[in-house]
Amino acid sequence: MRSGYALNRLGYLGMLLATLLLVFACGSGGPETSGVGEMDQFRIAVVPKGTTHDFWKAVHVGALRAEKEFGIEVIFRGPEREDNRDQQISLVQNLISSGVDAIVLAPLDQHALVPSVRLATQAGIPVVVFDSGLAAEAGTDYISYVSTPNVEGGRIAGKRMGDLLGGQGQVLLLRHAEGSESTMRREEGFVEALSAFTGIELIDPKRYAGVTTATAQVASESLLTTYDYVDGVFCANESCTFGLLLALRSLGLVGNIRLVGFDANERLVTALEQGELEGLVVQSPVEMGYLGVKTAIDHLQGVTVELRQNTGVTLATHENMKDPIIAELLTPDLSRLLDQ
Repeated sequence: MRSGYALNRLGYLGMLLATLLLVFACGSGGPETSGVGEMDQFRIAVVPKGTTHDFWKAVHVGALRAEKEFGIEVIFRGPEREDNRDQQISLVQNLISSGVDAIVLAPLDQHALVPSVRLATQAGIPVVVFDSGLAAEAGTDYISYVSTPNVEGGRIAGKRMGDLLGGQGQVLLLRHAEGSESTMRREEGFVEALSAFTGIELIDPKRYAGVTTATAQVASESLLTTYDYVDGVFCANESCTFGLLLALRSLGLVGNIRLVGFDANERLVTALEQGELEGLVVQSPVEMGYLGVKTAIDHLQGVTVELRQNTGVTLATHENMKDPIIAELLTPDLSRLLDQ
């Protein structure tokens, strides 16, 4: 009896020992394979400047492509209007509190969002800045800046305007919004390039269009009636460009004043085709959204990421808009891109 009990006990202990060895063996392999499991749980928040413009819808598609490709969760939240700094700050703070793994942010204001980015970094949440940069005071509180080369985009617009006017005339600049780093850099590049045409006078009343087509149209009509003779006009984003176009139409000035703008939507592309405007500097918002999320994932997995990443910029005109590459930038097939 006692020997049988001892044998049974030894058998039980052997089974227990084998089980423990199996558990430890599985555990020891954990670090080698945990990367995939952890990535499946990544929650990446993408916070655009706004959610209404076509540009941000394309950014969203790019982010969703990354979500599909890498098997992570993308949380896409932004203010409705691109001037609601308080709402964007509140969104970022809420995302920090919820414990997301990373934040991909297009700051509405280069100064106002610095404390929020710093707070995320202090909480151990890496931040990728995209589209529009932060002021120098942000230091190294973000891991990468993914954007269009905005100064170069402005230079392209300025050269286009100077060439259209044959180096002679008066050009009106309607600025977009104070604190918007991306459009400020575009305006800077435009002024720089236009200064090379010594026969062109720049009219820059430091007037801001605001963040909607309606406010841009009102500001444009006011300026165009204030200044008697204008040969060309420029604005540095989608809503401002369309507001300018509507003002030219309402005042009967289409064809008399050359319009060069930035970004594209369906109505602006139609206007370009019909000759109502003579240049659109276009970005790659789908690529920007995709690369912003991918950069966050790479960093979370220990991959070194570049501090600055350039997503490109190009000029679309009536003459080149049918080129397949240009056409894709002007009117991207978002449903097809999402399915890729």
